[in-house]
Amino acid sequence: MKQVHYKWIALSCTSLGALFSVLNGSMLIIALPAIMKDLHVGLAMIMWIIMSYLLAITIFVPAIGRVADIIGRKKLYVSGSIIFTIGSLLCGLSNTGIELLLFRIIQAAGGSLMIANSAPIVTDAFPKKELGKAMGINSMVISVASVIGPILGGLLLHYGWRSVFFINVPVGILVSVWAGIQLKELDVLPKNQTFDWSGTITFSVGMLAFLLALSFGGFVGWTNIFIIALFITAVVFSAAFIKIENKVKQPMLDMKLLKTKVLALAFGSNLLNGISRGALNFLLVFYFQGLKGMDPVMAGIMLTPFALSMMIVAPVSGWLSDRYEPRILSGVGLLISAIGLIGFMFITPDMSLIQLSVWMCIMGFGSGMFFSPNTNAIMRAVPVERRGIAAGIRTMMNNAGNVISIGLAMAIISTSIDPHALQGLFAGTQVGSAGIAVGEFISGLRVVFTISFIFSLIAAGISFLKGPQPVWDSEPEIISTEKLCIQEE
Repeated sequence: MKQVHYKWIALSCTSLGALFSVLNGSMLIIALPAIMKDLHVGLAMIMWIIMSYLLAITIFVPAIGRVADIIGRKKLYVSGSIIFTIGSLLCGLSNTGIELLLFRIIQAAGGSLMIANSAPIVTDAFPKKELGKAMGINSMVISVASVIGPILGGLLLHYGWRSVFFINVPVGILVSVWAGIQLKELDVLPKNQTFDWSGTITFSVGMLAFLLALSFGGFVGWTNIFIIALFITAVVFSAAFIKIENKVKQPMLDMKLLKTKVLALAFGSNLLNGISRGALNFLLVFYFQGLKGMDPVMAGIMLTPFALSMMIVAPVSGWLSDRYEPRILSGVGLLISAIGLIGFMFITPDMSLIQLSVWMCIMGFGSGMFFSPNTNAIMRAVPVERRGIAAGIRTMMNNAGNVISIGLAMAIISTSIDPHALQGLFAGTQVGSAGIAVGEFISGLRVVFTISFIFSLIAAGISFLKGPQPVWDSEPEIISTEKLCIQEE
């Protein structure tokens, strides 16, 4: 096959990986009530099963991005696919909540390796003038997974929740083999690179402490000694991390990425967007199954308007971001998402499914307008030897936003409804108005969506701001013969 077609092969590998990982996450959301009942676990364990994955990816990805900038993308991506597949098999074999929690962390390690390398692999393969189109296609695939996942998850539940994990095994084998055969290392990365262990350790400890404090402070109280200790730990280790990164010759995190205005704004809007919409599907699953009394398949179908509209818009916005200013497209997308959140701010137990679908479509449209241009703006602003860590920071910000969003949402709702009623609602043992404080639950949802609306507006404001393109003081980019051939297409 001609080398000029390699860019599409690379995109197929990363798109399959994205489909693989996102499909699992969206199927799992639908399966949570079944897992609660079958493994006899409480809401706290379910929260850990979800949050552990997000926490692990948030912490792992920046360090992995730096490793990829040192040793290359392909071997890490393929290794990630293999580890994720093994983790999925182990998750399906779990007999306790603790086992499932531990095996989800193995899944997260594999997912981190794939996520950290997807955007750099595509960026290496495509010329800058086509990067937005490529990112749009990748976002469309993610949207397809978001559409299929809940419905497929609902159907698979007829065979038990374990099938949600087992289905990943053949798909993971396909992804691993295809990527192992087809991917290439196109760029000659700088030699004599070293890994910043001290920076990585201080970053990991500080980030973990901070996210844990934010996630569980609402449950146990912000003045709880454990939460205070976590915040103190986060401050101490974060300060140590910044000091180390400003002194070490080859840091894990190039601080210039955060000091450069155009990148800082793009990363910041990514974080705030994650906070504004991270808990949406999680909450709607329990709204549909708990208050509306839907079965898992119907609940999955009701989540599709968001992903369908995103699937349609993402490739178009990616293509447009190659021709127009990405920050404008991203900002408009966030404003449209905010309009969708206005509808959810007035959610009621008997709100029609058509109304809910309309608001989800609007939010999906806005998200599709945001993601591809935002990613394009980040990846084309950094040189080849910083693409791994730039992609890592982008993912870290988005996942950190999701963690904060879910933790904040559950903290708000848990204070507005009796814990036993909440447990019954999430487990699906109490449906409709029988035994549930419906008014309190809806009140909590409205508060959550109001806060999400505010964060979306702030994210839009940040996205519209403009900074100068960064000037890097690194060596000129070295382009391999293979990449030169590709870009001459």
